[in-house]
Amino acid sequence: MGSAEYQPLLLGLDSHSRIPDLSSVVIEEFLEQRPVAVRWWPRLFAWESRLLWLLSGSSIIVSVFNYMLSFVTLSFSGHLGALELAGASIASVGIQGLAYGIMLGMASAVQTVCGQAYGAKKYSDMGIICQRAIVLHVGAAVLLTFLYWFSGPVLIAVGQSESIAEKGQVFARGLIPQLYAFAISCPMQRFLQAQNIVNPLAYMSVGVFLLHTLLTWVVVYILDYGLIGAALTLSFSWWLLAIINGLYIVLSPSCKETWNGLSIKAFKGIWPYFKLTVASAIMLCLEIWYNQGLVLISGLLSDPTVALDSISICMNYLNWDMQFMLGLAAAASVRVSNELGAGHPRVAKFSVVVVTTTSVFISILFSAIVLIFRVGLSELFTTDSEVIAAVSNLTPLLATSVFFNGIQPILSGVAIGSGWQAVVAYVNLATYYIIGLPIGCVLGFKTSLGVAGIWWGLIIGVLLQTVTLIILTARTNWNAEVVKAAERVKNSSNDETLDLVTKA
Repeated sequence: MGSAEYQPLLLGLDSHSRIPDLSSVVIEEFLEQRPVAVRWWPRLFAWESRLLWLLSGSSIIVSVFNYMLSFVTLSFSGHLGALELAGASIASVGIQGLAYGIMLGMASAVQTVCGQAYGAKKYSDMGIICQRAIVLHVGAAVLLTFLYWFSGPVLIAVGQSESIAEKGQVFARGLIPQLYAFAISCPMQRFLQAQNIVNPLAYMSVGVFLLHTLLTWVVVYILDYGLIGAALTLSFSWWLLAIINGLYIVLSPSCKETWNGLSIKAFKGIWPYFKLTVASAIMLCLEIWYNQGLVLISGLLSDPTVALDSISICMNYLNWDMQFMLGLAAAASVRVSNELGAGHPRVAKFSVVVVTTTSVFISILFSAIVLIFRVGLSELFTTDSEVIAAVSNLTPLLATSVFFNGIQPILSGVAIGSGWQAVVAYVNLATYYIIGLPIGCVLGFKTSLGVAGIWWGLIIGVLLQTVTLIILTARTNWNAEVVKAAERVKNSSNDETLDLVTKA
């Protein structure tokens, strides 16, 4: 293909609202057949950015507004009192966060296999993969129900005070229905994202969020049902979201090729797929629990209520930023998995460069916002002057963490799209739990830093993990990744393929 045929695309003369699949083929051949001059990079960057934002814009909305359901619930709970906020926060972090890590980690297997199957145009396998994932997620939810119900003794066992644990148990028990809704909705959302259906998901998430805000206000302030009312409202909103997601998959023409109805095949090959979900769950659980664990540890400091409230407020904003970046990471995962499945290693590699560069610029902006509005961030949750002062002192560390969040989740998304979950799980174990967590404990309990010392442990662990992922990504043989992707999607409804996934 001559340069004259490449030039119209690279000059941006393609006016279609959706870039056709052929564009990836053209760019792959362009990158393969000729050295890319500096003058072409802005046009290539713009092409990839357009594809990325078509996916990530709605993916970010989905991720942020799904998280904002819990954010709104905690905000209303905080205005019930400092003890109620501490109880709801510790339940949200220590109990709900545990389930969130497991479910989200398991669902990343859907992103890997469905994303690569979609790129390879093996559409009929995707519905079976989604159903198989839902079966495993519901099974996990059944086991986690016991943790939710007996959360009070669990929180006391890890060092929380009885008063905080009592409030936490009330909140956690009200979240049991939400656990099952999340188990059903999470795989369905990944199933839709893998085939680039993101705008409908965004509309659903925003609509449910607006209704949830109104319902929570009525339940907490008008009906005065307190913590249990707030938790049950959150559960109701998640069930509403799960039902809408399911109806869209079953009824929408967009899924007619990928959803062929319920199938007994979903129960075949459960064990090989289970091994993949375990690797996926461990990868993200080690990451999510690291943040949650630091909040739990802060409850062991002197004056645990102030410590818990301040670090929980900061962690909520860090999680909000994380949700934004997870939306971008989901788009990166889809782009990488689709291109690997389609056999385009150079486009996949270039997509990694574009998304990482974009996320760094976004994180610089978010870090600046945190520093500028350092006092206002806490006032949304509480009027307690002591807690406001503690949050203000932590905001420089929060801004630092926000910056690192601009790189680390994106690289994790690339890892999911490429199927590297097992490797990243080892990286997370070493950098977070062998290095970062002990440093945080020493600085928090053996020095005068307190909560700030615990947070420094978080930053050190994330920094080391980010550097390791950068090295792994830079040394990746993308041609070899294409071969592995082809193996994964070959006969993807068979047990043998899933074995290949777990071994790759």
